[in-house]
Amino acid sequence: MIRDLAYRISQEEAGLSIERFLKRRGYSKHIIIQVRNAGGITVDGSHAITPQILKEGETLQIHLEERESSQKVVPTQLPLNLVYEDEDLMIVNKPANMPIHPSQGNFENTLANAVAWYYQQKGQPYVYRAINRLDRDTTGLLILAKHGLSGCILSQMGSRREIHREYLAIAMGKVDSQGRIDTPIGRAGQSTVLRCIDWEHGDPACTHYERLLYREDLDCSLVRLHLETGRTHQIRVHMKHIGHPLPGDFLYHPDYRLMERQALHSHKLEFLHPITGEAMCFEAPMPEDMKWILES
Repeated sequence: MIRDLAYRISQEEAGLSIERFLKRRGYSKHIIIQVRNAGGITVDGSHAITPQILKEGETLQIHLEERESSQKVVPTQLPLNLVYEDEDLMIVNKPANMPIHPSQGNFENTLANAVAWYYQQKGQPYVYRAINRLDRDTTGLLILAKHGLSGCILSQMGSRREIHREYLAIAMGKVDSQGRIDTPIGRAGQSTVLRCIDWEHGDPACTHYERLLYREDLDCSLVRLHLETGRTHQIRVHMKHIGHPLPGDFLYHPDYRLMERQALHSHKLEFLHPITGEAMCFEAPMPEDMKWILES
């Protein structure tokens, strides 16, 4: 994967060293060292070193190149619903029953395998970098970074809560018209998978919700949610905590009369592009196996 970037130095940026300038643009120390060691820094076409002081009107050019693909990801021909792609990132609409990372028992059936296949067919190396996470049976939008710099900046944005995520879920019972769940989440006992509300040792977690409709005949609600934090199983645990678990949730409400998986969909993503700063907004329609909630 190759990415060439050029920065025209403004009056305000003049006097900064190249290293300081790049750090302001979101480059990590690790990426700066990689680019420097590969000779990928030039100013007005001449090789430059990171302590060099920049002048107004100069053009700083950065050459990013990755020649190797993720070594432990086997390219596998699997469904890949690509919503958007440019030189820096991809947006994917993930189906149900697809983990995002390989793990024990899931070596060739993950989103990482599908993306590796996609780039193998294009003859391009690719290092897999998923920025946000979705559980195996949660559908919807994911951001994938295409190189180390976009991955670094997007991860920083996620830590600063600058990536806004909106979900659609079906919940049992009549959920309040709107509300906020602000309760810490931690591991349940010694389990590496289960999570629970843990007031003593849990990590802060906050979920906002709004009821969109209620099906009295089935006693369930369609709910829109957005997260301030991104804890493992956050929506599933929080909705169970307030008495409205998701149908089909094999961990927290294994009732499969209405759904065969947890009724949760990553519906909307909003963020600023990591390289251009452009406002980005993506939406994925509700999947077919959740549309029954809309039937009269």
